[in-house]
Amino acid sequence: MLIRLKGGRVIDPAHDRDEIDDIWMQDGRIVARPPRGTEPDAVHDVSGKVVMAGGIDIHSHVAGGNVTLSRLLLPELHEGTEAPPEGQPFGTARWSSYETGRLYARMGFTTVVEPAVAPSQALQAHLELADLPILDKATLSVLGNDEVLLGLMRDKAGRDAIADYVGLVVAKSRAIGVKCINAGGSAAFKDNVRTFGLDDVIPSYGLSSRQIFKALQQAVVDLRIRHPLHLHCNNLGVAGAIETLTETIEAADGLPLHLAHVQFYAYGREGKRGFSSGAQQLIRSLNLNPNVTVDVGQVMFGQTVTISSDSLRQYSAHALASPNKWIVWDGEGNGGGIVPFHYKASNVINALQWAIGLEIFLSAHDPWQVFFTTDHPNGAPFTTYPKILHLLMDRDERARYIAGLPKAAMALSALPSITREFTLQEVAIMTRAAPARLLGLTDRGHLAPGSIADVSVYTDTADRTAMFERAALVFKDGHLVVRDGEVTEYRFGRAETVEPGFDKGIVRKIDGRLGDLYGTDTRQFTVPAGAIGRDEPFRVHPCRS
Repeated sequence: MLIRLKGGRVIDPAHDRDEIDDIWMQDGRIVARPPRGTEPDAVHDVSGKVVMAGGIDIHSHVAGGNVTLSRLLLPELHEGTEAPPEGQPFGTARWSSYETGRLYARMGFTTVVEPAVAPSQALQAHLELADLPILDKATLSVLGNDEVLLGLMRDKAGRDAIADYVGLVVAKSRAIGVKCINAGGSAAFKDNVRTFGLDDVIPSYGLSSRQIFKALQQAVVDLRIRHPLHLHCNNLGVAGAIETLTETIEAADGLPLHLAHVQFYAYGREGKRGFSSGAQQLIRSLNLNPNVTVDVGQVMFGQTVTISSDSLRQYSAHALASPNKWIVWDGEGNGGGIVPFHYKASNVINALQWAIGLEIFLSAHDPWQVFFTTDHPNGAPFTTYPKILHLLMDRDERARYIAGLPKAAMALSALPSITREFTLQEVAIMTRAAPARLLGLTDRGHLAPGSIADVSVYTDTADRTAMFERAALVFKDGHLVVRDGEVTEYRFGRAETVEPGFDKGIVRKIDGRLGDLYGTDTRQFTVPAGAIGRDEPFRVHPCRS
């Protein structure tokens, strides 16, 4: 089927396009303009509207064990808004797979990455993601506190053996990359350690956090996985954590590294509360280290729940739970923690967290280096994205917020003095082109011929919240799935994966270690294609040549 989107404003920063033009789609792909006189099967007049590639969220907790526990802990937060379609019995839950896919799609997003899947929970996470409609999805395998990796390092197994183990886990769990969460922190927590910095050592292993994350960073490079190591640093949420963050950036030594939800580390110690913005220090460090990328983890005001596999830090935060109920659990590798939290505009610290995230966005020199996230749901639900885009694109909207916030908080951030307003081109970089490039998904994030036909069309209005909250049209693989913010067709995407090469001899060695530790083997993190129950549920992307 040949489809023409006629006369829209095409925003495609990957190809430096901002122009009035047509977009053509056929058989699920963007195609070149056909010869004059060719009649399309369908024409959509999008004149006066903005046309972008489908949105890509690189860091959103939408599936897996910790997400399931959060649903069980806080059922009062999860009442959905509409009846589910047939075959989706749990669709009325706001964080059900059905509701997640619907709400992302209505905003024009077509790909999401679940960034924290323990290998032992990979099958459960993929089964849940397979029920998430419309969107393509991907996972990151969590390593850095697991007994096998730490044992290999303690025994000085060597760089090749570590790369083989990492490659084995990524391939068998059908991930797209590697996540490391407070490297060694959860392992040290099992030894009753309560604080764990970059150069602190796990008592049971004699390994520092720095050694662990750098070993994983090197393994990802050696395996030629396109997405850099995705690192959750030490000391999340702690005043003065900006020092840990900048030390970690320097420790990357020029190798690619992605740092997650950096707003939660961009904290200095100034002011009478010993808490201030470290955003400008972060920006200076990023400018000196173009090998490092970050996502922000923007805070927005309201009730949410924090979900993390950083069991050490979640335990330290449990006293702040609001409402007062929480879960922290220990398991192979990281374990996890679920702590509800209510960000309040009247609270000086919460208001400063809000300001710090926006300050990072608006101070960044290179929009290809800073990515758009709330660390859903930790900073805020992903449904707040339209409002955040409005704040970034409209300084008057920011001023209205700032006027109602504690002056003591605003005095400790540069945000009130920043007049920058993001352009549509910059929005498309942060939410489309840059995520695709970072993940190595060359078939999306742009509108060039040959890319998959994931296309979002928006009504161009001054009210950017309304603009991005309900897309005018969304196409997934060339199929119209959203019209005027309402889903018109439910389809199921694929899981995007990589298959790094590794020495197959490592399987027997890891089977032996897992057998000694747990009485199991590598089948515990193997995800068979047949488990999903759909034709071609996975799409493999090449590693670097």
